[in-house]
Amino acid sequence: MEGTGMDNPAAQPWDEIVRAHNARVYHFAYRLTGNRHDAEDLTHDVFIRVFRYLPTYRPNTFEGWLYRITVNLFLDQIRHRRRIRFDELGPELSNRLGTRDLDPARLLEYRTLDDDIRSALTELDPRLRAAVVLRDIDTLSYQQIAAVLGVEIGTVSSRIHRARAHLRTSLAHRAPAERQDVHR
Repeated sequence: MEGTGMDNPAAQPWDEIVRAHNARVYHFAYRLTGNRHDAEDLTHDVFIRVFRYLPTYRPNTFEGWLYRITVNLFLDQIRHRRRIRFDELGPELSNRLGTRDLDPARLLEYRTLDDDIRSALTELDPRLRAAVVLRDIDTLSYQQIAAVLGVEIGTVSSRIHRARAHLRTSLAHRAPAERQDVHR
């Protein structure tokens, strides 16, 4: 398919690139950030970065490049937020904000990962969260994750192991209760 633009995204029209990859980037960003607004902001920032650096893109795996940009921007945001203290809205301000009916995309988000899982993911160190989301939700291989994160495969394995251990602890209340032996 050489020359069709499929092997080189830089040869595709910009709107086709965004349309083809927007959902994947958004869903990954949502898994990393844990909320819709931050995911939308992160997705927007990713495509700004892609637009800026697309002329310098060298054909490889475009999806891997998108994942790497997303992770790097996410980690940059986390570092930036640690320097700035954010106060949550107090209950009096939260109650004043109107609620809207959930749109289909939001319903899908809520059906995909429930509050416990989203909360447990957001408790993770961002580097652990990125590794476990790439593996367990986006189903990338360890080699692909290593390339996206720019670390060794052993580091990926360690991060995923630590993340899963933390998630098991955080979600222990959801484990099925052990059955009592009814055959005495």
